[in-house]
Amino acid sequence: MTVRTLNLGILAHVDAGKTSLTERLLFTHGAVAELGSVDAGNTATDSGALERERGITIRAAVASLTVGDLRLNLIDTPGHPDFIAEVERALAVLDGAVLVLSAVEGVQAQTRVLLRSLRRLRIPTLIFINKIDRAGARTDSLLPEVRTRLGAAVVAMNAVRDAGTAAARVVPRRWEPRAAETLADHDDDLLARLVDGAEPPPAEVRGLLAEQTAAGLVHPVFFGSATTGAGTGDLTGGIVSLLRPREATGGGTTGLVFAIERGAGGEKVAYLRLFSGMLRERQRVVFRRAAGAGTEEVSGRLSGVEVVGGGRGDLTAGSIGRVRGLPGIRVGDRLGATAAAMTPQFSPPGIESLVRAARPDDQARLHAALNILADEDPLIRTRAVPGGGTSVLLYGAVQREVLADRLDRDFGVVAVFGEIRPVYFERVTGAGEHMIAFDPRRPNDFWATVGLRVEPGPPGSGLRYVRDVQWGAIPPAFHRATEEAVRRTAEQGLHGWEILDCTVTVIRTGYRSPTSSAADFRGLAPVVFMRALRAAGTTICEPCAAFDLEAPADTLSAVLAMLSGLGADVTGSDMDGAVCTVTGRMPVRLVPELTAALPGLTRGEGALWSRPGQDRPLRGAAVRRRRLDGNPLDYDEYLRFLSSRLPVS
Repeated sequence: MTVRTLNLGILAHVDAGKTSLTERLLFTHGAVAELGSVDAGNTATDSGALERERGITIRAAVASLTVGDLRLNLIDTPGHPDFIAEVERALAVLDGAVLVLSAVEGVQAQTRVLLRSLRRLRIPTLIFINKIDRAGARTDSLLPEVRTRLGAAVVAMNAVRDAGTAAARVVPRRWEPRAAETLADHDDDLLARLVDGAEPPPAEVRGLLAEQTAAGLVHPVFFGSATTGAGTGDLTGGIVSLLRPREATGGGTTGLVFAIERGAGGEKVAYLRLFSGMLRERQRVVFRRAAGAGTEEVSGRLSGVEVVGGGRGDLTAGSIGRVRGLPGIRVGDRLGATAAAMTPQFSPPGIESLVRAARPDDQARLHAALNILADEDPLIRTRAVPGGGTSVLLYGAVQREVLADRLDRDFGVVAVFGEIRPVYFERVTGAGEHMIAFDPRRPNDFWATVGLRVEPGPPGSGLRYVRDVQWGAIPPAFHRATEEAVRRTAEQGLHGWEILDCTVTVIRTGYRSPTSSAADFRGLAPVVFMRALRAAGTTICEPCAAFDLEAPADTLSAVLAMLSGLGADVTGSDMDGAVCTVTGRMPVRLVPELTAALPGLTRGEGALWSRPGQDRPLRGAAVRRRRLDGNPLDYDEYLRFLSSRLPVS
């Protein structure tokens, strides 16, 4: 029997019951021997001690079960906004999704954000309305809210009896007639027949429902309870009959690393979704990642391949595997001919926090631990600061607390998080160049000649490094040392912030044999680069998020006042009955503040969607960031800095 594989995401607003649903499905189909509980801290997917203690999902996890000839990989994702990056990575590997709602709370802000992202990516999605056994549960009366607040075409697939009581159960519903009306919105032939009074046969309606569900046009709704198991059988039937594995695309072998964990010996284990081709143990592979305007490669030989749900063996298209033997692998790395990155669906982190070890002797261990965590989450970018501290990029306070707990539990390092500040960057505003030639009469300086030109690059191009000199004019090691120094120095512009999207051209080189060394070029290049950068000029910019905000019309004035106070640029508004939609752009660092304030401003009915948007110049006084490289613009200070780093004989 040929086994098909379906990779299914379980997504929800926090506390809607997605982990409990995952556990129920695993237990019902024999994948786990005991039904786990979030409250008891013994669920299969929340395997980390921290997740079990807090009762929340922090990292995406994969568990597998089998239904007939279908291997179902359940990908349980976090619901808290601070871990939205985990959700984004999971979306890229899904064939379909189940969006979980609470029958008590109904549609919540994060529910709307998630469904909008699923629909944008055209991921077929079923809706499971959970907790029908809880006091205050709504069933059919909730459907109009689901239709209007989610803006979704939905079809209720079952009905509920005794909702809101411990005896709540699901019963069959004759859903085909109502479904035909919904399906006709996307099928002109069906619409014409309905207008003429011709009701299509149930088998045709079921076929159309499967087609439109697969296309992401319609969302079947199943009621139930993950706690009692009511309705979960209907949901499983819907998954099997309405969702389809993604077809293999393209030639060759392609895949995406969407999660990384550590094995018992500390080695990296990468979760890889294979889109096409096949992988086997001992095979040599090349992964690629975007790096500025180019790509970086990570190659190696697979020491182990384990198919999720299938054990050791060949990994085939459509499956998810745990692969070993690639110490340099990172989340987001792609297997295949290109390193084209997936389009970000959510805004990047907008704050930076300073971290120090509680015990000074642990500072080196802290920095090493943060680098390890950065491999698991590419948005955790680390930066050493003077005095032994390290800075990291974050989404919010909960993520900061979780990171501190992980450092303590997994690495034995007690971390103290201090100052939090926004993250900015610099853009080059003009063109500038500078050249310094070595002078044999000043032997204490650098025995090298470097000339550089700096100018703006196209948005998204990163730092483009060009050599407008003959390659053989100096040894290759000197070229490499110059480029490495330039790229490192570009992480701190005129005001200390990273330089984005610029072109650096080498216009002059020279050396004296045998005196010159790579260290001379590595030391001189930052001085030349910074002087050329000063001649070109930079502007401090801040990352922004494009947003869509929906709120009741009678709360619009309060919402607009909040947006104005946060420095948002409102680009449009649209009134649709009692709901108003506002679009605009605002600093990423202030999105969490707006998200936190929105429920109070809108009686809990407002929803915010944000995504990466065009950056803008910082408004107000320039904000400087402390330099870590001895300040190459001050030549004497820079030389003292380099001297202080020389080993003591």
